[in-house]
Amino acid sequence: MGLRQTKEAGIDACAIARDVQAFDLLIEDMETELGERWGGLDFVDGLAYVNSPEATELEFIAVAVDQTDEEDLSDVIALIQAAAAARLKVILVAHDLSPTALHQLLRLGASDFAPYPLPEGALHDAIERMRKPATPTIVHNGHSSEQYRNGAILPIFGLAGGVGSTMLAVNLAWELALQSEKSGLKVCLLDLDLQGGSVATYLDLPRREAIFELLSDSASMDSESFSQTMLSYNDKLDVLTAPADALPLEILTPEDVGIILKRATELYDFVVIDMPTTLVQWTETILQEADVFFAMMEMDMRSAQNALRFVRTLKAEDLPFEKVRYVMNYAPKFADMGGRARIKRLAENLNIEINLFFTDGGKQILHACDHGLPIAESAPKNPLRKEIAKLARSIFELATEQAAVG
Repeated sequence: MGLRQTKEAGIDACAIARDVQAFDLLIEDMETELGERWGGLDFVDGLAYVNSPEATELEFIAVAVDQTDEEDLSDVIALIQAAAAARLKVILVAHDLSPTALHQLLRLGASDFAPYPLPEGALHDAIERMRKPATPTIVHNGHSSEQYRNGAILPIFGLAGGVGSTMLAVNLAWELALQSEKSGLKVCLLDLDLQGGSVATYLDLPRREAIFELLSDSASMDSESFSQTMLSYNDKLDVLTAPADALPLEILTPEDVGIILKRATELYDFVVIDMPTTLVQWTETILQEADVFFAMMEMDMRSAQNALRFVRTLKAEDLPFEKVRYVMNYAPKFADMGGRARIKRLAENLNIEINLFFTDGGKQILHACDHGLPIAESAPKNPLRKEIAKLARSIFELATEQAAVG
């Protein structure tokens, strides 16, 4: 469909790409969702259309990019910036983009993201998230929320036991809560390690029987019942602890977890999840819904072998491995060239990129965990605390920049 025809068609949405025909699955999904009330344009005509008065009638645009476009993103950048200026919702559909390019485009103002080839229902879910209406005021832990927040989902997954994934989940959530305190953004921490969950221990919180009741009857879980089950840590962070008794991981189905994520993202801007180290059916559900999926490891054979299995599983099941950020805990110091070389070889052998390196925080970290305190409260000058705070700042700044242009 050309520019003139698009203007005259009375459409609700537009797919824009260098060559829309190259994204056949996007075409199919647009037709499924919108029938004939959508159009397709290239980047040049798409930019002209977005800058025209007719574009104000659009519900959204889907901007599709692939690795070829990464060589020169100027047209894509101009398009997303124009859409942001016009307060037009943008769904970014990306195929084989590098994390750097994807990060750059999301920061410019894309409202949502879907990987290509599009997983079943991905475009539908993205559209539904944008269509979420305001909801009546919901009171949770003494605070009110006037609208659904569409929070970012940030799971922490340990590739082996004892690599520090719960430590990272607890302290990343707390640092995000500190960052968000003056902005009105809200943070929650979900402990979905139903057997060995230690979030309650790390924050000195009680384990409540109501948790089991909530998880065992997800069909009746609404925003009010979900919020009432949360515990508040220092009036800054809301926490869903693991149940009082160890439960089989299979007690939760993918549908149950989908409902939990829906409720959490309605009420909170950042949803940090402490994952079990076991891969279960609903791990895929969380990976598909996650904004970023942190996979934590150490420089040891356990982590290396489990990382290899994890990567193979992602590829075999065609899961969105581009969302995964590998985290090396107890990383060698900058001056340890031998240690850095070993990490480089490990990454090359696994064919992954290790994105984050956390130093060994020493006995202060164990002391903080045993006393039920975040590191920021127990040892604020600890170098590990500073690295986690830096990560939290980058996540918070990205979220607030997107909100400012959205």
